[in-house]
Amino acid sequence: MHPHLHTKDNTNCADVMNALEECHARGFLYRCTGACTDAKIAVNKCLRGERLERQRLNREKAKIINDKKKQAFNEIKENS
Repeated sequence: MHPHLHTKDNTNCADVMNALEECHARGFLYRCTGACTDAKIAVNKCLRGERLERQRLNREKAKIINDKKKQAFNEIKENS
């Protein structure tokens, strides 16, 4: 697995990533015959879930910041 995947906050996916690494360590032919496909699909699903959660949290943070900006502009508009 790529090193950057282990340095990010993907601790929930560590088990499935380790399973994929173990499958890949069995050898090239094992990997080429599709024996690791299920593990790869599991990693993709897990990482996608993590990404969707990060996106949701980022949207919530952005909404709060945008609401504060709108409120500040409205106060400036009312006072001028």
